[in-house]
Amino acid sequence: MKNPIRATIITVDQARAMLKDQRDQRDERFPELAASGQFILPDYRLTRKREAFKIRRHTFLKKHFRSYVAFDSDNGQTLWIHNFPSLSEACFWLNTGLKPTDTDSTSSYQEWKTKHTDEIEVLKAQLRAQHHEKKKPVAAAKPAHVSAVKKVKHTKK
Repeated sequence: MKNPIRATIITVDQARAMLKDQRDQRDERFPELAASGQFILPDYRLTRKREAFKIRRHTFLKKHFRSYVAFDSDNGQTLWIHNFPSLSEACFWLNTGLKPTDTDSTSSYQEWKTKHTDEIEVLKAQLRAQHHEKKKPVAAAKPAHVSAVKKVKHTKK
């Protein structure tokens, strides 16, 4: 395989730190981002809101089940961000720079997906493991049993 998937799965706190780092350095001539590489944030989507007569664009992360935000900052200066409905589409964009609907004579999304199925399955397994780790502490915090309340019938007088 000539182009392996180098994306890593990140948390919401890491994604917000990356967005804050980009926002803090937007007026600098040569910005240097703290984190460089390719990242995927699961279960969120990116929304943008224009305020102040469309002078500044504000970026927010909203919780959205089965949605993925891909972050690409390989060059260390620019942070490219896109929303995707599936993990394989996000990996395709990070790996090739093309969206699944783009037309390119050298490669297509379906061909790329068949070549990289093993790598995508590894990322899916990481997501499942993270999801199970989040669920375990919640289940342990609940009480073991709930005491039953005895109902008493009142007679009419």
